[in-house]
Parts: sequence; structure tokens; C-alpha cells
Amino acid sequence: MGADLSVPSGIVCAMAELVERVDEEDHVLAVVERSEAIRRRWLHRVATTVCRDPEGRFLVHRRPDDDSRFPGRYNWLLGGAANVGETYEAAAARELAEEIGVRASPRFVFKYLCRGVISPYWLGVHEATVTQLITPDASEVAWHTWLTEAELRDAIRSPNFVPDAREAFTRYHALTDPPERPRVE
Repeated sequence: MGADLSVPSGIVCAMAELVERVDEEDHVLAVVERSEAIRRRWLHRVATTVCRDPEGRFLVHRRPDDDSRFPGRYNWLLGGAANVGETYEAAAARELAEEIGVRASPRFVFKYLCRGVISPYWLGVHEATVTQLITPDASEVAWHTWLTEAELRDAIRSPNFVPDAREAFTRYHALTDPPERPRVE
């Protein structure tokens, strides 16, 4: 018979989420707990993905009401903190699998220093076309739908949207929208 590996009653095991504290150039300074990075407003890395379906619609979701960050708010980005030693791309892929059950290789689009409502962080934004069935983790995604670009542009103005997502939306469209062509008359 093997050793008893159960946790004795009354003992809570909680592992801290470790992230890399980075500087203004996105160079690693130290490994810290994410909660400390947020509390002290230290820069760390967050990777997100813009999910689109084959018709070009955007996936929008609502965060659970009991979430510690932006409870009940809507977002068009899926993601979270990059683990220690994890690239933005690997973190984006891991977060897609964890949050909506999708295995994909998100394509890096850009990163920027987001001053953030809760804390500043480097935000890596990726894209993925989702053709698989979405199976959301209820602890991460309370509700989801697909919106056209026009519908998303209207929705993102709502005060119920995650504030940091608005800046990411503006930056994303500045990079991905084709420039206006001059009219020939």
C-alpha cells in the first residue's frame, strides 16, 4: 500500500501564481507573486488572444460575477498572465485551452505597455481563427457570443466592458484596418 498523500483536515494548500517582474523595456528583473506585482504596480506580462470565427466575427465573453478582476464585465480578449519562462505566444495558447477549451497557435500581432486600471503590465495581443467547438471553463467565462465588427465597436463603448480592453481595441484596429484609399472621381 502506498503512502497517504492526502492533505490533513484544516490545512489549505494554495500555490501562489508566479510571474516575471519586468522593466519598461520588458526585460526580466525578478520572479514575484502576481498578487504582489499587482499590489505594488510592478510590470509583468499578460498574453491575450483576439478570437475570430471563419466569418470574421469576434468572440466576446462576460467574466464571472465572482472573478477577482473585472467581475461581470465583458471582454473581447481572452488571456492572462504569462508564467515564469513562458513566451507571450505560449501563454496565449495555454490561456485559450484553459478558458475556452480550444487548442490553437495564436499569431502574435503586437505588444504594448498597458497602464491598466488595476496595475500596469506588458500586454501581448495575438489572433486566432477558431473553428473548434468552444467549451468555456465557467470559472473563466460566464457567457459568450460572436459579434460582427460593427456590433463589437458599439458594445465596447459600454461601461460594462473591461476598461483595458478599449485601448487594446483601438490599437488593434489601428494596426489591422487597411488604410483608406483615396477616392478617384
